[in-house]
Amino acid sequence: MHQQITKRSVSVALSIFISAASCAAVFSQAQGKPAKPTTEPDVAALADAKQMYESVCAACHGLDAHGSERGPNIASRAEVVQKTDAELTQILANGKPTAGMPPFSSFGAAKLSAMVAYLRTLQGRGKGLALPGDPEKGKTLFFGKAECSQCHSLAGQGGFFAPDLIAYGGKLEADELRARILNPDANLDPRRGLVRVVLADGTELTGAVRNESNFSIQLQSEDGTFHLLNKAELRSQTYLGASGMPRDYGSTLAPAELNDVISFMLRSISEYAKQTSSKRTGEDDN
Repeated sequence: MHQQITKRSVSVALSIFISAASCAAVFSQAQGKPAKPTTEPDVAALADAKQMYESVCAACHGLDAHGSERGPNIASRAEVVQKTDAELTQILANGKPTAGMPPFSSFGAAKLSAMVAYLRTLQGRGKGLALPGDPEKGKTLFFGKAECSQCHSLAGQGGFFAPDLIAYGGKLEADELRARILNPDANLDPRRGLVRVVLADGTELTGAVRNESNFSIQLQSEDGTFHLLNKAELRSQTYLGASGMPRDYGSTLAPAELNDVISFMLRSISEYAKQTSSKRTGEDDN
């Protein structure tokens, strides 16, 4: 019975810890390579950690750690991947009492290190980044034919009408990115899409809402211009229920070209994550 309670506590702790991490950052920024633990767990310890994960964690997070209806994705979610091994181990050891997560320091450093190491294997650490295409060709397409950079940026390079894909794309895998590109309006909150306003003189403006109150609205049109408008002077304001993304990438880009664009995005996100992690690790060392 004590063993069952302990295993249940580990599962609850991991779920609470992951949820807390998910709320903590922007596309927290897309994240990077964690530092190696002080003591590398041996094969037997890693096998024990795998067995523990499958018996107490997989029911919520899935055998592959990509989540389920009962628990979040902890395999590729940027807010989790960004944590260093030391940070993950510390969270497990010290707990988060205010979030209802008890400490697990009694498990000992070796078991906690092995659990973190096993999570890293589920995150693909040690494997090459799986890319569906050629990132160099994708870079040319991103800044050229596909015209992605007219609206989006990657780590600050490109346009600013749409979100920086370092943060947005860092939470998605290749198949998810492809689905968002091919069907950008799927599951879109209408109030987060494009808005069309008609001014008192009949002029029409379409763009994205950047700020809005009961009395005014700040609209950014697709050319990047900001318009601060008094609502009392508008003839109409209509939410279009659509994003600003083109809807014809399925025909304007060949499947291989789309894979190339996705590969460039994934590689850029991965490289940015490594740079961010290295910089932060250096700051911590100082």
